[in-house]
Amino acid sequence: MAVVRAEMAGKVLEVCVAEGEPVSEDQDLVILESMKMQIPVGSPQEGTVKKVFVAPDQFLNEGDPIVELG
Repeated sequence: MAVVRAEMAGKVLEVCVAEGEPVSEDQDLVILESMKMQIPVGSPQEGTVKKVFVAPDQFLNEGDPIVELG
């Protein structure tokens, strides 16, 4: 299992996946907004979304968990 974490602080604009959904490597998991830029956070591996820790409009700090993959 892998936990994808925020690489920088920002606001969640969009959650692109749901729990139980299969994902491919590099597929967008969420879109963050930081410094007026939209930053997609991609999956580091193929797998299944086990848990989504975030919701739209939530503010994340660097290192906060976003999604758990199994």
